[in-house]
Amino acid sequence: MQGLLSAGREGGARLLLALFLQLQLSASTCPCQDPSLCNPISGSKDFEVFVFDVGGKTWKFYDWSQITTVATFGKYDPELMCYAHSKGARVVLKGDVSVKEIVDPFVRAAWIGQQIDLAKKQYMDGINIDIEQEVNKSSAEYYALTALVKETTEAFHKEIPGSQVTFDVAWSPECIDKRCYNYSGIADSCDFVFVMSYDEQSQVWTECIAGANAPYNQTLAGYDDYLDLGINPKKLVMGVPWYGYDYTCLHLSMAHVCSIEKIAFRGAPCSDAAGRQFPYSVIMNQANSSISGILWNEEQKAPYFEYKDSHNASHQVWFDNPRSISLKAAYVKEHGLRGIGMWNGNCLDYSGGSVARKQTEAMWEALKPK
Repeated sequence: MQGLLSAGREGGARLLLALFLQLQLSASTCPCQDPSLCNPISGSKDFEVFVFDVGGKTWKFYDWSQITTVATFGKYDPELMCYAHSKGARVVLKGDVSVKEIVDPFVRAAWIGQQIDLAKKQYMDGINIDIEQEVNKSSAEYYALTALVKETTEAFHKEIPGSQVTFDVAWSPECIDKRCYNYSGIADSCDFVFVMSYDEQSQVWTECIAGANAPYNQTLAGYDDYLDLGINPKKLVMGVPWYGYDYTCLHLSMAHVCSIEKIAFRGAPCSDAAGRQFPYSVIMNQANSSISGILWNEEQKAPYFEYKDSHNASHQVWFDNPRSISLKAAYVKEHGLRGIGMWNGNCLDYSGGSVARKQTEAMWEALKPK
């Protein structure tokens, strides 16, 4: 009996030692100089500023006095995680999976488990689910997608206390690009949805002419539609574009109407695929050499300019700037939305030149509802 007790004590001691060593190993793998920075961020801010980051080191120059969440869509950067945590900001994973596969509940469970393991390994604070696939209303995928969001949220909240689960939705709930999701169900099932109020010319059903990436009235009508579904405004974060589109004009009229090539997309006769995307930093440099200077379209409440390329072809460039973004940010305040964010934080010029610095500061400042 004494031998059994002794063996039991020795076994217990070995177990405690193993647990201690495991804790020591876990602590030593924290990439931050201050190990406490590997703890997840908890609590919520009154106003959410949600930033997508696609990699590199430009995050070092972001306005961290505003940021509450960074969604990492580039390579994992432990330095970014440590710095964000030092500023009280969450860092979350990007989540994507085939909607056809998640009809199987076992596949959903396995995928969720993998994301939680990765988040823990990288000391992350949650996940941003970015699934932009076609889904038919009331299909198996329709119900599976809502279930995925609900199950992911429950699992993350349980496994990583204080974690955040968000979902990216189109600029309108009206089956944009054939994404007929259960928007109210998804919003109810996660912490909030990020509304991607850009690429609004992905399906152009009227005349094929260049237009704003995120026209003011069309953008706000999308939020009205989400609210009409009964979605709580505190479940909506407005996304704005920090990039624009350069269109080659088949014909450019004196009234600044730019006819574009007809490139069909998901049933629509033309789309923004006729243009090329450029970040705000490139657009502002290009504007300096434009033939028109920066113009303003009052109907769409958006800036644009025109130039000619080396082949003498006319171009029209549409984008968002502090003026157009501020108008949309005012809606956020007026309607009590959860916050604002952008695709993506890397799009500005952080080179440090005086002109670039002023332009960059103005874009960050525009996120603050007046």
